[in-house]
Amino acid sequence: MREFTIGKNDAGQRLDRFVSKNLPLLPPALLQKYIRLKRIKVNGKGSQRDARLLAGDLLQLYINDEFFDKPNEENLFLTVFKPQLSIVYEDENLLLVDKRPGLVVHADEQEKVNTLINHIQAYLYQKKEWNPKWENAFAPALCNRIDRNTGGIVIAAKNAETLRVINEKIKNHELEKSYLCVTVGHPRPAEGKIEGFLLKDEVKKQVSFYHKPVPGGKTAVTLYRTLANRGELSLVECRLLTGRTHQIRASMAEIGCPLLGDGKYGRGDVNRRYHETRQALYSYKLQFDFTTGAGALEYLRGKEFTVDDVPFLEKYFPSAQNSGEIG
Repeated sequence: MREFTIGKNDAGQRLDRFVSKNLPLLPPALLQKYIRLKRIKVNGKGSQRDARLLAGDLLQLYINDEFFDKPNEENLFLTVFKPQLSIVYEDENLLLVDKRPGLVVHADEQEKVNTLINHIQAYLYQKKEWNPKWENAFAPALCNRIDRNTGGIVIAAKNAETLRVINEKIKNHELEKSYLCVTVGHPRPAEGKIEGFLLKDEVKKQVSFYHKPVPGGKTAVTLYRTLANRGELSLVECRLLTGRTHQIRASMAEIGCPLLGDGKYGRGDVNRRYHETRQALYSYKLQFDFTTGAGALEYLRGKEFTVDDVPFLEKYFPSAQNSGEIG
């Protein structure tokens, strides 16, 4: 028999979902059977599968020990001896991290250990701010994602309340993310709005841009303004009114100004000439534009954060950083 005491980060969860998160090896059907047989008790009594857990509840699990084994990937952060993070901002609730191009945010088919989330969890573990033994289901989590070859600000929640609030604000468009990119060609007009529909091909991991609605297509709206021109290249700032996969990359390509280095939507001949293998795209600024209550994160209302260094700026537009146009 194992026991868990429900903490504030786990309160409000359904009993069956809480147990499922903590015992990923336990088959769902067997989990429901154990609840019916009262081999899973809350405060010493049988309970319903959809019962909401409260902080301080004592959960008793009369289940074979082998179901308590955790999959190895959950402990991979322990293999990160020296976390490598570029921290833009940190407080007791969250981290804003400048993810560098080339790093994946979560494990994928190619990389399991060297991921942004593993570095963040290792960092907090080594600071003794978080330990999986202290929690039943919660682990520090990312609130937004950025493609492997794109850089910029990623939000990491240190507790469940922060994760809930930030996810809600993202959903309600109360966070504004600004991107810098280098395009091949000069946008015309120099400032404007790109509206359309993006349809994702799951096999190719690529999206197609349409000007009219298509089955499965999602609305995509991008605001852009040209900050500088240099030869055939332009430095462009973009803001997303919707957050779709590859939205900026596909939208800029649609108006004839693909991103430099973009292997999916760009121009291979130009990319090779500049020796660029990653899209020149960076999520460089984040604004907390709360229009509704933010609970424990109310102190962030109106705050703005920017990264210290955008790699391709110095290379292609060295004078832009000090021109006053950026920011």
